[in-house]
Amino acid sequence: MGRTTVATTSPDPLPSSRLTGFRGFMHRLNQQRALVWMSVPFLIWLFIFKYLPIWGWTIAFQDFKPARKLIDQQWVGLKHFRFLFQDEHFLRVMRNTLAMSFINLVLGFVTAITLAILLNELRQIVFKRVVQTISYLPHFISWVVAASIISTALSADGGIVNEVLMWLGLIKEPILWLGEGSYFWGILGASEVWKNVGWNTIIYLAAMTMIDPSQYEAAEIDGAGRFQRIWHVTLPGLKPVFIILLIMNIGNLLESGFEPQYLLGNGMNVDYSENLDIFVLKYGIQMGNFSLSIAAGMFKTVVSFILLFSANHIAKRLGEERLF
Repeated sequence: MGRTTVATTSPDPLPSSRLTGFRGFMHRLNQQRALVWMSVPFLIWLFIFKYLPIWGWTIAFQDFKPARKLIDQQWVGLKHFRFLFQDEHFLRVMRNTLAMSFINLVLGFVTAITLAILLNELRQIVFKRVVQTISYLPHFISWVVAASIISTALSADGGIVNEVLMWLGLIKEPILWLGEGSYFWGILGASEVWKNVGWNTIIYLAAMTMIDPSQYEAAEIDGAGRFQRIWHVTLPGLKPVFIILLIMNIGNLLESGFEPQYLLGNGMNVDYSENLDIFVLKYGIQMGNFSLSIAAGMFKTVVSFILLFSANHIAKRLGEERLF
């Protein structure tokens, strides 16, 4: 009888989806090595310009003098942080920062979502594109130019806002809008909407294209009108995007801006226009108190970090979309 041989073959390697631990990590890293190498320049930039400067936070715990060597600086512990929370000026700045951030947050979401829905419902393509273009254009104007336009429009000497209000009989004489601090938050909110509402609608319009058209068809078959379709189909479809953007904006609550406040602010409205970033600039560069300005900036970073993770955790607990 002839001898039969059985060929033996090595077992197939495990698919990458079944590899775990360090071995699985290295396997997936090798599969995506092209993307990894493309990320290296960004990681180097991130390390040099975002992480290395963190050593400067040590200045917040010193009475820093630029002329002295690092080893000769006097360490004062939490002195500057204690001063911040006892200083009425800083507390007023925090009030302004939070108020302006909240106004921008609410107006930004409401106007962007409303405009996106209106544009999505338009059936005249040419008119839709014209509206989109007009609403996008202010975003590309620098705040230097935008502030000049806003100041001219609000001028008490021939400004279009005062002229229109007097023509309508709503006021009897011109108002110095930028000279009254109580008007500043409203002016800033309206300016932010005018400048950024068109740009902010882009992400919502993109999210609407991901909604299954069959949902609109089913709602229409069930007798739902246009507003009912918006309420029961469009808005729920935008909810995941809204939650993600809300988390990111909550993390930036202390980032109320710098350029519009700096350019539109003046001595008459400073009690309402000065925010945390201007406070840091004033104490750090104009007054030379680098330690106090860095303490304020460090406070802003830590609070923003806590707000971001807290908002993300709350979204996770509620079963909503989250960043991580």
